[in-house]
Amino acid sequence: MIQIIDRDQRHYNDLGWLKTYWLFSFSDYRDPENLQFGQLRVFNDDVVAPGTGFSTHPHREMEIITIVLEGEITHEDSMGNKRVIKADEVQCMTAGTGITHSEFNRSDDPLHLYQIWIFPEQRGLEPAYDQKSYEPSSWDNVLYPLASGQGLPGTVTIHADATVYRAALDQGRVLHFEASEGRAVFMYLKSGSLRVNGRQLQDGGQARIQNEGALNMEALDRCEFILIDTPT
Repeated sequence: MIQIIDRDQRHYNDLGWLKTYWLFSFSDYRDPENLQFGQLRVFNDDVVAPGTGFSTHPHREMEIITIVLEGEITHEDSMGNKRVIKADEVQCMTAGTGITHSEFNRSDDPLHLYQIWIFPEQRGLEPAYDQKSYEPSSWDNVLYPLASGQGLPGTVTIHADATVYRAALDQGRVLHFEASEGRAVFMYLKSGSLRVNGRQLQDGGQARIQNEGALNMEALDRCEFILIDTPT
């Protein structure tokens, strides 16, 4: 089954300093029918204005993945990390038993990022931090794993039976992915248009997929997207 959610069905919030699409219930957006998909709990598409950001706040029992698309973000946390995450870099925090952190755009340019939360395989983990930089060409015409708890080499480590992939496809290119039984596959299209097993997905749209088996993804024009594979 493939559920397509068009771009205009996203929840949009404009706080002035933050313009964001929340794809699942988050903060003051409450929808009991849209709490999570599989073990994916949060997917936020954020644009943060220069000189602003998220002040120190806590997290527990979650794998928190940040993918920077444009600009850079300065991160500080209670583990003693002070890092800058730049475009095409990926960060993961294991919140575990509890952390606090802040995130600020200290540059002169807008910051565009995805923030993804995935439930961990077990509770009570020790907080941890990981960050990696990738060449943008890495995901040209392939599903390239960025963050994974499935032992895939070269990825940011998460403590969940899940993998976050990124892809950029040229028009006419086709990718295949096996959506195994008992798995949930989430897709979010950053740009362009894509056909997934005959269903069309436009930029800003989502596909939530279960019990579909093999997935055939054909780029109708140049497109970029994120694919997340988690347990149901």
